[in-house]
Order: sequence, then structure tokens, then C-alpha cells
Amino acid sequence: MSMIFKFRMLSDETDRFVRDYEVPYDMNLADFHAYVRESVGYGDEGMASIYLSDAEWGKVREFTAVDMGFDTAEGDRDEGDMPVAMERVSLGQIIHERFGRLIYVFDLFTERRFFIELLEAKFAEEGVEYPRITASAGDPPAQYDAGRAVGATGGAADERSMFDEAMDEFGAFEGDDTYDDEY
Repeated sequence: MSMIFKFRMLSDETDRFVRDYEVPYDMNLADFHAYVRESVGYGDEGMASIYLSDAEWGKVREFTAVDMGFDTAEGDRDEGDMPVAMERVSLGQIIHERFGRLIYVFDLFTERRFFIELLEAKFAEEGVEYPRITASAGDPPAQYDAGRAVGATGGAADERSMFDEAMDEFGAFEGDDTYDDEY
């Protein structure tokens, strides 16, 4: 008989939003990501990551929706520092007593996220199809914040580049007048 994880997902943007999921322990993170995204009505565009979290919601390990091509076997860095593709890891491989929390970052550019906590691990019920939503309340936050709205055609509401948006952060920055570029 297979094991099932029951998770609760909350948002720090919407107090009334909650989703409870029951999913197979052997579901890989890519399938979990797709299931969660679909369950809240988000499109599949955009980058996303799932982080293993400690008890204080600190990020411990990153799992990316896109394989970043890091080969830790030949790298000089510690394997734990490198992001791992979601498709390579199952929930059962990372969820246990010490790590029962996940942070699902659905908008990497603005760090918008859901907090997912393990409520229980149990045996699958006979005749029940998994994954499934067992509780649902409230509307999820919009997939993109107002500053990054997507128009009806699927393109950006305004045709500004990421560079233009980044430069907005600098405001009226004129530069350092004390810098001498002549030697």
C-alpha cells in the first residue's frame, strides 16, 4: 500500500486562501509543481522553484522547474549548494520529520510564493484517486502582480523590457560626479 502526504498551502498575500492537497509520496517535484499551478489556475509560463525549508521557513535547498545543467559530480561546490531539477526528485526523498515544509516560489522575479507544510503522512485509501484537493478556501493571489500584468494576448501589458523595469529602481540616479575617468 502506498503512502500519501497531506499538505496545507497558504499565501502571505491573501489571508483567506488555503488549499489542502493529498499527493503520493513518490510524486516528483515537477509533477507536484504542475499540479499546484493548475489547481490555482496559473499558466505554465514563467520560472518557478520549490525550496526545501527549515522549521523557521528558511530556504535550505532549491529545486528548479528547468534543469539548470549543474553537474555536481564534477563541480568544486558542495552538492547541497546547487539547484536540482524538480523532475529528478520525489517528495518522499526530501520530506521527513526534520524537513516537512516547502516554499513554492511561483514568480522568481518578485519572490512571490506559497508556504506548504506537511500535515500528515498516511496510507492511501482504497478507491481514492490521488493527487487530490481535500480543502479549498479563498482565491489565490494573481499569478503576476499589477506591475507585471499580462494582457489578453499573452504579452506584457506594457511593452517595456526587463532592463527598463530594472532601471526604474534607480529613479533619478545621475551617477557619481566625483569619479575621475581620466588618469
